[in-house]
Amino acid sequence: MRGLSSKSSKIRTRDLKHNAILYLIAVFLLGALTVLGFAPFYLFPVPIITIALLLYFWRKSATPFQASLLGFCFGMGMFGAGVTWLYVSLHEFGAMPASIAVFFLIILCAYLSLFVTLTGWILRKLNIEAPLVWALLAATLWALSEWLRGVLFTGFPWLAVGYSQAPSSSLVGFAALVGVYGVSLILVFSAALISLFIEKPLRTWSNALILSVIWIIGFGLQHVSWTKPQGEPVTVSLLQGNISQEMKWRPEHVIRTMDTYAKLALESDSRLIITPEISLPLTRGEVPSNYLAQLSTHAERNNGDLLVGMVETSPGRSGNYYNSMFSFGISSEQIYRKHHLVPFGEFIPSKLIFGWVIEVLKIPLSDFSRGETNQRPMNLAGQSVAVNICYEDVFGEELISQLPQATLLANVTNDAWFGRSIGPHQHLQISQMRALETGRYMLRATNTGISAIINERGVVLKKAEVFTTTTLNGLVQGYTGATPYVLFGNSLVLGFIGLSLFVGLLLNFRGTRKTL
Repeated sequence: MRGLSSKSSKIRTRDLKHNAILYLIAVFLLGALTVLGFAPFYLFPVPIITIALLLYFWRKSATPFQASLLGFCFGMGMFGAGVTWLYVSLHEFGAMPASIAVFFLIILCAYLSLFVTLTGWILRKLNIEAPLVWALLAATLWALSEWLRGVLFTGFPWLAVGYSQAPSSSLVGFAALVGVYGVSLILVFSAALISLFIEKPLRTWSNALILSVIWIIGFGLQHVSWTKPQGEPVTVSLLQGNISQEMKWRPEHVIRTMDTYAKLALESDSRLIITPEISLPLTRGEVPSNYLAQLSTHAERNNGDLLVGMVETSPGRSGNYYNSMFSFGISSEQIYRKHHLVPFGEFIPSKLIFGWVIEVLKIPLSDFSRGETNQRPMNLAGQSVAVNICYEDVFGEELISQLPQATLLANVTNDAWFGRSIGPHQHLQISQMRALETGRYMLRATNTGISAIINERGVVLKKAEVFTTTTLNGLVQGYTGATPYVLFGNSLVLGFIGLSLFVGLLLNFRGTRKTL
């Protein structure tokens, strides 16, 4: 048996050492192609195929180092192609020199790629050849690495592969059960089964049956209604002011910005009117009282409420300020303060080490304070609205803290930082996943796009074109009830990951790794 293992290792070594550079380039390109699964392309089968091929190469790797190197190249391809919008944020709007912006982007992509690298290294180190056990461990390790990427150093879960399945793939039927990381796990498990079929097509028909059952179950779950409508539909208007980022904070442009949003708001007869994140580039105390009174009176005439994004300064001499949303209208005035801030964009992790970044990046208000973690939904226009600001909707488990009380979700953002890139489209797809996880409508009011109304199935019902000044009007339905994900968050998928790793390692140590 040891001789066969040695022979297998030699074959693997010969396979990957021959034309090694071509293998690395091929895997890098596979990573880049994976981005086609995400918005705006929505080619959801692509990540399944590219990851299946990566897993195939991992199984052929002779050493953990070879597997980790392949994983790193795949990650650099995927993140290098998928987060290019950060260059726009850093260089075009952050005033960072192009060379430094490229350097920081490469460093970030390398860091993000380390999670794929480690997944490949551990999987090959375990050296499990039992097909189903190997496939399960590959999926659980990948999902665990994505979860870790989403929590370490405040988290960066962008491009978790589960997002690529929203809203059309059968796999999103699992979103209401186990969230985006659970969808990632099932996607990679599907890819692993496909990779086994590539390796031995005549011996893995049982795996094809398992794969079919998974997708059929997912399709069935898509038709399960975890939540139910509550009350009458409500009219909404999402205001997209299209204020260019380079002009937004210039003092001479403030009046024009205020006039733009006042005009859009006063033209709306909807019960719920929502402006984007910091739509008025002033603090709450700097906005003329008669301006806000006019907006409030209009909302009252509509028998509804208006949400306005402004900077909030704390009373006294603390010097704290918050990225906040204020409500005006028939309901009492309410405030939501952004809690999950963007590193280097909204706060500096360590001023002693990174204080110089403030001098390089010309980003106004780059040191916000955090809002409370236990904020409750806003009562607006007869609905209970879970508000989240910009980057916050990337963290599904944080968003559900306002559920199941909330009947609607609302994300307000300023994606002008992304420019004309794929960033706003990817952000829209993330919101689609949040709707699927919670079984509720998601309303997106953005500065330059993509403003959208997304139903409880993750389908975009209406959206505004990017870089247009417009009002997106619609009729939305509030929902009540709780999906399993709302009740348990990521604990279900993390529990499954822990159990799978335990069983897999137990089978490995008991010498059954080649038989299942």
